[in-house]
Amino acid sequence: MNLGKLFLWGLCALFLSLGAFTLAVFWDLPDVSPLKSHVNSMTISVPDWHGAMHPFQVGPENPYWTPLDSFPDELKWAVIVAEDANFYEHDGVDITALKEALKYDLKHKRMRYGASTITQQLAKNLFLSRDKSVLRKLRELVLATRMERELTKGRILELYLNVVELGPLVYGFGHAAEYHFGMPVAYLTPAEAAFLAATLPGPRVAFNPRNKLIKVRRRAARLIKLLGSRNILDETEVNDALVQIGQLDGRQAARNENSRATD
Repeated sequence: MNLGKLFLWGLCALFLSLGAFTLAVFWDLPDVSPLKSHVNSMTISVPDWHGAMHPFQVGPENPYWTPLDSFPDELKWAVIVAEDANFYEHDGVDITALKEALKYDLKHKRMRYGASTITQQLAKNLFLSRDKSVLRKLRELVLATRMERELTKGRILELYLNVVELGPLVYGFGHAAEYHFGMPVAYLTPAEAAFLAATLPGPRVAFNPRNKLIKVRRRAARLIKLLGSRNILDETEVNDALVQIGQLDGRQAARNENSRATD
């Protein structure tokens, strides 16, 4: 076989591989437009901390579902500064943060997969698995871009605040406020809001307030100071919140876990 034929066969193989890869990324991606509805609910599966899957209602059929306007402003901003500081500037993917994450991955020769925006995390939580594969990440990026086209920023934030994991089978801040503090989410103080937001990187292990209380308090304090720098809180509110953070300990969550164990 001459070089010309080898080149043509190689080119065909390349196009077939690219086509198969593109099909794998886009095949069977869900329609995100139904998420625009504020009255309908959808059922997804969420894991508990033992790996078992459970049905979870996304929408008003969930008893803990909370409309965006009912979340304290301090909570909304604490989540944004904690998870996605450029939330209102990007279109679903934070290119600058993504480039930095890729530099880190190349330097350390491992895939960290950081820099996920709130929109990307929502896409993963609603529609995708949690495995750290390149294919899953690409599907997440595509879905995030589609969600930004179809939904308002407010709707994306509302969905995220209602589905993010914040404890053992505790999903959404409505449930988390009751679980951790025994109160409706609307009544959270800035300190309590920052405390919950501080657990978001890893409520199971890295920022579990039962086992990493000091670490959670320190991150919550940083979030409060960031809210002050953004003029979400004034100086007096910042100082009051910093004092209260030092008194938060997650005892309500401990009581809830003990109650479950004895049921």
